[in-house]
Amino acid sequence: MRPPRWIVPVSAAVALALLPAVLSPYTQDLVMKIAIYAVFALSLELLVGTTGLVSLGHAAFLGIGAYTTVIASGPDAASIVWLLPSAVASAAAYALFVGVLSLRTKGVYFIMVTLAFAQMAFFVFHDTRLGGGSDGIYLAAKPVLEFAGQRWLGLDDKRQLYYVVLGALVVTYALLALIQRSRFGHALAGIRVNEQRMRAAGYPTTGYKLAAFVIAGALAGIAGFLLAAKDGTVNPELLSWHESGAVLLMIILGGLGHLRGAVIGAVAFTLLKELFQSEALLGPVAAHWQMTLGFTIIGFVALLPKGLIGLGSRLRRTPARHPAPPPPVRPEPVEGPASTVPGIRQRGVGSAQ
Repeated sequence: MRPPRWIVPVSAAVALALLPAVLSPYTQDLVMKIAIYAVFALSLELLVGTTGLVSLGHAAFLGIGAYTTVIASGPDAASIVWLLPSAVASAAAYALFVGVLSLRTKGVYFIMVTLAFAQMAFFVFHDTRLGGGSDGIYLAAKPVLEFAGQRWLGLDDKRQLYYVVLGALVVTYALLALIQRSRFGHALAGIRVNEQRMRAAGYPTTGYKLAAFVIAGALAGIAGFLLAAKDGTVNPELLSWHESGAVLLMIILGGLGHLRGAVIGAVAFTLLKELFQSEALLGPVAAHWQMTLGFTIIGFVALLPKGLIGLGSRLRRTPARHPAPPPPVRPEPVEGPASTVPGIRQRGVGSAQ
């Protein structure tokens, strides 16, 4: 009997909740980074794995959420109550704008249009004072949560920030799991398989795809808010096509079509990147970490076409053992004449009487 599907995610969440007691500051920061990118990867999984929309501009929503967090916070510590919704709303608004225009296209044209809009947002922050140019801007004070004049939560505390990031990952995963099991999620899956048939069945496929696009952008905005709160600084590289390509590699590496695959891909990609950038472990090879990371991912994709999530089933699979075929039956030699039919001459026997 197979265990329920929720056992693994819940067990992982409980284990992550207990980790801060034994983690060093560096390891805790690394786990938070992985969790934030897992939220980012889950947001793209809704588009690519569930709906079948391959976007190469998803980093724009991450960057807009992060920049909104820093710009709207001001010189004093801003409240999470309105700062987080502002980051999510700004990312969702840009996703709505991009989705309305880009969903008129399909295939490679859709990929190029989303890339173009992401680059447009990149240069807005890169070439204007709004985004601080190529150096980016800094967060003056980390967001806080206050009620009745008392401070209940402050993201300048690493332990509290860790649990906020973990809570965002759990909520994002649960939300997408509910979406996949809902009628809306089933419609998205049908659009991925055969959009023309879904349209013939009466489903407004463009509206469904636009809703998925906006939800994915909003979830990426949550990841941007968390990233800005963790690092305290943002720069235009968050909106670059490199970031969009990296999150696309995460969900491919983990396994398309699975929420767990997106999380596993974020973990694997981030750890591999940290490994190949480590001069203490790889020495001068670390200067060429992009090349070694690229070859490693190519190897994983070639050996595991279904992603890392399919590794367990592949290891459990054993070759089928077919029983050996029985030996051919040889007819026993017949003693005496080959035929007793009168009138037939027998070879080497003589004439019939």
